[in-house]
Amino acid sequence: MMLYYLANLLINYYPMLNVFKYLTFRSGGAIATALLVSFLLGNKIINWLKSIQEGGQPIRTDGPESHLITKKGTPTMGGVLIILSITFSVLLWADLSNPYIWVTLFITISYGVLGFLDDYLKIKYKNSKGVSGKIKLFWQFSLALIAGIMVSYIAEPQHVRLLTFPFFKHLVSDLGWFYFVFIAIVMTGASNAVNLTDGLDGLAIGPIMVVSACFALISYLAGNVNFANYLQIHYISHSGELAVFCAAMIGAGLGFLWYNAPPAQVFMGDVGSLSLGGAIGVISVITKHEIVLFITGGLFVIEAISVILQVGSFKLRGKRIFKMAPIHHHYEKLGWPETKIVMRFWIISIIFALIGLSTLKLR
Repeated sequence: MMLYYLANLLINYYPMLNVFKYLTFRSGGAIATALLVSFLLGNKIINWLKSIQEGGQPIRTDGPESHLITKKGTPTMGGVLIILSITFSVLLWADLSNPYIWVTLFITISYGVLGFLDDYLKIKYKNSKGVSGKIKLFWQFSLALIAGIMVSYIAEPQHVRLLTFPFFKHLVSDLGWFYFVFIAIVMTGASNAVNLTDGLDGLAIGPIMVVSACFALISYLAGNVNFANYLQIHYISHSGELAVFCAAMIGAGLGFLWYNAPPAQVFMGDVGSLSLGGAIGVISVITKHEIVLFITGGLFVIEAISVILQVGSFKLRGKRIFKMAPIHHHYEKLGWPETKIVMRFWIISIIFALIGLSTLKLR
């Protein structure tokens, strides 16, 4: 029996267990638990990944030349550790009667399975292609649509199909049935944007923790009627429980960074990046802060746009805008050290997060 239910059963005998009713306490517990699981399982999972991956993750031959030396032999699929840490922590600390928890777990695990298959094919055939882009997008979009329909049944009728805008008190738009397409784009886009960012040691996991911290706060505030009314944001009943999920992502991210810090012992792979991106995407949908995700996750947006611009420019003009895309590789080509790129991109991520959080008050 999970801690939340166990505490409720024993609270009459041990009043001190009343602390388990507080989201803040359980969120702290979720961070600590996910971090502890990462430390306990990290080396075991890395050794297992090494044993099944001869030569480690296939390195792009058209990528930065240094990667062929510095990244060679490093195993991928480290996202398995992240998903295990998150799942165990959430099951231990969250209120499992809350349907939003299960929707978020559904996207996290299903996108993780898709990413696992992608990583497996890359290793099996020793190339960097994996699952075809069209097939991957089809399944991401389909799974996101399922999650969107599930959310529409859970949410209060007045919130379904509404798109809210930051910085404005009363500006909302009813997207009708197109809303389901929109939120599928949000989840799919967030998932792929994180995937594109995951190209240097520690680069993706830092901003993931920053965005998770933002949405832990947003979930908590949107799920509390008093805070929501004070800040004039939409009150989303039961969404506060997602703060525990976000906290678990922070703890799992910290634990993974222990092994992913340069020089990385393991890469998260698509199993990690797709699942984490999908998780923050669905949480933004549930809390009605999809556009705020676009702001707080600005670094991921920049990485994705750099690829779109690069591909578009080459197809239309036959010329490249950047030396290499995603944009973090452009700076590698310019001679920036990897750690400098990672640290500066983390700083940019924090700046975007602060701008995103300011939307809660500046209305």
